[in-house]
Amino acid sequence: MGVSYRYREYRDEPLSVDELKATLGLLGLEPHELLRPRESAAAGIGADTEGGLILEAMAKDPTLIQRPIMTNGTRAILSRPADLLVSFLDG
Repeated sequence: MGVSYRYREYRDEPLSVDELKATLGLLGLEPHELLRPRESAAAGIGADTEGGLILEAMAKDPTLIQRPIMTNGTRAILSRPADLLVSFLDG
């Protein structure tokens, strides 16, 4: 059985600050928890950076965001490792 989905190329169609806030709400994470360590360190952004500034930086440079993220409108998952997707899709 196939799963219907829409792939969003994050570099071509980055998430807005509002979309990031909504996604973080679904994930139950704070902005610093969604940062990619190497990329955020290179950009001078860390866990001590104010959340709003982190969101603005992620909206401008989506390579700062951990991925892949899958959402279904009411739930979201940061699917690393990919095995997490199975339980997400089943639930």
